Amino acid sequence: MAAKTCTIPVQVFKASPFNLPWGGSVFAKVVAINSEGSSVESNPNNGAHIITNPDPPINLQEVYSQRSKSTLALSWTEAPFNGGTPVIDYTIKIA
Repeated sequence: MAAKTCTIPVQVFKASPFNLPWGGSVFAKVVAINSEGSSVESNPNNGAHIITNPDPPINLQEVYSQRSKSTLALSWTEAPFNGGTPVIDYTIKIA
């Protein structure tokens, strides 16, 4: 049997009547329908988290006191909005 999929825009869950916060969980049940009627609801899935990309860090600056001939030190503040899940890493790109 082929697996079936359904894509639901996250904004549906962020809007009324759901109003789920970023990082909130969604648990779904599915009902099959044919010409004879509807099935009972499936068991709920294991959940999906409502997440998006985090905002960029703020207050990026060089830490002059830690500068050396071979290193450069940077400091920044974590963004107020993490997208609903903790930030786990940062990438430094030289412009």
